[in-house]
Amino acid sequence: MIKKVMLALSLPILLFSEDLNDLINMSLKNKNIMATEKNVESVQDEYKSVKKGYLPNVSVGAAYTDVDRETSSYANNSMNAYVDISYSLYDGGKKDLTYKSYESQINASKEELNTLKNEVSLDVINHYFNYLTYVSQKEAKITQIEQLTAQYQRLSKFLDAGATTIDELDRIMSNLESAKVELHELDLNIETVLHELEYITGKRVDISNGSYLEVSSEEGELRNDIKTLEYEAKTKFLDAKTVKTDNMPKVSLDNTYSYYDYNYNSSTYQNSAIDHQNVFSVNLKWDLFDFGSTKAAYDSKHKSFLSSKSKLEYEKNKASIDLNLAIKSYEIAKLKIKSANAALRAAVSTYDVVKNKYENGLVDNVSYLEALSDKSDAQSALSSAKYNLEVRKANVMYQKGKNVWEYVK
Repeated sequence: MIKKVMLALSLPILLFSEDLNDLINMSLKNKNIMATEKNVESVQDEYKSVKKGYLPNVSVGAAYTDVDRETSSYANNSMNAYVDISYSLYDGGKKDLTYKSYESQINASKEELNTLKNEVSLDVINHYFNYLTYVSQKEAKITQIEQLTAQYQRLSKFLDAGATTIDELDRIMSNLESAKVELHELDLNIETVLHELEYITGKRVDISNGSYLEVSSEEGELRNDIKTLEYEAKTKFLDAKTVKTDNMPKVSLDNTYSYYDYNYNSSTYQNSAIDHQNVFSVNLKWDLFDFGSTKAAYDSKHKSFLSSKSKLEYEKNKASIDLNLAIKSYEIAKLKIKSANAALRAAVSTYDVVKNKYENGLVDNVSYLEALSDKSDAQSALSSAKYNLEVRKANVMYQKGKNVWEYVK
């Protein structure tokens, strides 16, 4: 019956515990990412608006006039209405460059969104494995406290019998109190991680163990943030070229149909008046001289492009170095696990020997406490090394330009 009650109490926790995939999926729907997605949509909508702005324009208008002195040009009162259709046949190439600029901006905003998703995923991965590290360290610390408590109780009996001294008990108690303080610090670290994950995901989380990351042998590609810089540089280059189109000839078509209703007092004027007119025109405009205004604007835009290009090359080189360092860090992390395993085996073996000698009075409590501390530290170091390896894996995939969340298992 008791087992059934315990299972029922633990069931909600099992149902609502989140693994790493769950945490990342929740974080990729947070308000910051949603805001960035809206920014992408905003640029796309603006592009649609610009494209429609280049379609033929149709406008209508009407007017009523009343004059105090009638002439052949102005009736006593009149009304007219018109329909006008205009279209820019050639604008010096500005339209095509504007389209390409917007397409580049859209691509840049999409890559910026993916960069944010990757950074959030990395943040969640770090918090997740830090949490597991703290939990593992807490378990080791609790075991250490239990062993220290057991030794304190055992020595207390010897003290009553006069077989030990108070300073030995005090030393045990000192280490016991220190371990309890460290346990509280670990609890605080765990709670801090949970709060930070709550901030990222937007809800309180309960973490479950078992997730890990894969490292793909695929060739690396440009990171999303580097791609963003590429598109931004391309956009500035196109914007600079767009400025130069101001000095190119521009051709437009215009057709206006007008209807007139003149109310002349004079029959002479009335007989010569027309009631409609259609005017079709082809218009050419070419700014031949603007005192160097266009050239100055182009120079400014071109220098902005050169600045972006220089920054892009710098970041590309830095990204290549970062990838090499990430791979080396990953390889070192694997070696640390081997080292930590060996250290733990040695620490456990030493502790077992020292504990047996201590309980038989062959070594003092200093040796025992050192052996116990070494074992606890070795356990913590191994768990830290294992979880650190997973973080290193995530960093390798990020530096390879992959979507980190796709490699979580």
